[in-house]
Amino acid sequence: MAGDKMSNSEPSLSEASRVWARIGVLSFGGPAAQIALMHRELVEERNWLSENRFLNALSFCMLLPGPEAMQLATYAGWRLHGTIGGLIAGLMFVLPGAIVMLALATLYVTMGQLPQVESLFLGVKAAVIVIVIEALIRVSKKALNRPDYWIIAGLAFIGIFLFALPYPLIVLAAALYGFFAAGPDVGGGETVETDHNPLRTLITVAIWLAIWFGPLIALYVILPESILNPIGAFFSKLAVVTFGGAYAVLAYMGQDVVQNSGWLTAGEMMDGLGLAETTPGPLILVTQFVGYLAAFKDGGFGLAIAGAIVTLWATFAPCFLWIFAGAPYIEWISNQPKLKGALTAITAAVVGVILNLSIWFALHVFFAEVETSSFGWITTSIPNLTTLDWRVVLLTGLSAIILFGLHWGIAKLLGAVAIAALLLSLF
Repeated sequence: MAGDKMSNSEPSLSEASRVWARIGVLSFGGPAAQIALMHRELVEERNWLSENRFLNALSFCMLLPGPEAMQLATYAGWRLHGTIGGLIAGLMFVLPGAIVMLALATLYVTMGQLPQVESLFLGVKAAVIVIVIEALIRVSKKALNRPDYWIIAGLAFIGIFLFALPYPLIVLAAALYGFFAAGPDVGGGETVETDHNPLRTLITVAIWLAIWFGPLIALYVILPESILNPIGAFFSKLAVVTFGGAYAVLAYMGQDVVQNSGWLTAGEMMDGLGLAETTPGPLILVTQFVGYLAAFKDGGFGLAIAGAIVTLWATFAPCFLWIFAGAPYIEWISNQPKLKGALTAITAAVVGVILNLSIWFALHVFFAEVETSSFGWITTSIPNLTTLDWRVVLLTGLSAIILFGLHWGIAKLLGAVAIAALLLSLF
């Protein structure tokens, strides 16, 4: 089913596909940077989605388990060209990073150490910091248009950054406030016809449940003793319970994968996250690294590739289920005053959550050593100031000049700063 046309400019499917591929290749730096990139490409430069609908969709995706940026891309594709558009957008967001991760995981098990790509990606990370800052400024101007929304964003940031409150709890608190504080005029704005047929929704759910579990069941029937079966089961469970993105995934994966299953060591887990942070696509691709290594240890390279494929399937097939079943209801929700109030308050909280992710990412780029420390009720990340990387300071300054001063595009910015980082490494 095609989504209602919401933009002032309706691209062809081939034009949109080229943009989805571009976003997939350039989507470095985690969800905050990826959301910033999509906002720039879809809202500011092409006007394919309005600001209001982008923020509504973002709030909805933040409610879902799994990678919110990939789900936002899928929604945008669905909104423009229906199911086929959503499939192309979602797959293009994931596949470039998945291919790179597969290559890096192969190098990792072959060489026994991380590939020597740090210099190149150091520049990419520095540029990402500035891209996120620009996006936060732009999104904040739109989302935080009332004093209480600023307070919600601030409390969300404090709750997750200083007190390590669970992300679902923050979203629930914001939603409850927005629901009960909403007035009769909250649902105003762009009014559209929506199509949220419950029977069609049930059919969509049934189809995507079959797509999700069908291959996994067939795998179990054909190879009942293979390690691929526990890999598929584990990451299917993970796809349902991991709210909050890749960092939440690590918390869920850590004990099971390292201590209970013994698939990876703690060091290998952190190496996987490091690789995921230096590749395009969602950080949740760290699951692909885990599936690859677990299968490799059990049966070599052939089984490792199968393990990576099974992991990708179990991780991302549910994302299409959530979006294709829920997307037709986003516009309906946004036109109900109380539900719109809840969604708008969640958007404000999301600004605080993105700020937290941005600071977390920046700390780990600027400083070689960052520890999680607890002081009574407070739990936060504390950098070792002596490990500040002066190269990142220079590269971040260069990125700010290019983006805010010269107004270069994302691709030119990433390329220029990556080259600058390589030149710095020579001296």
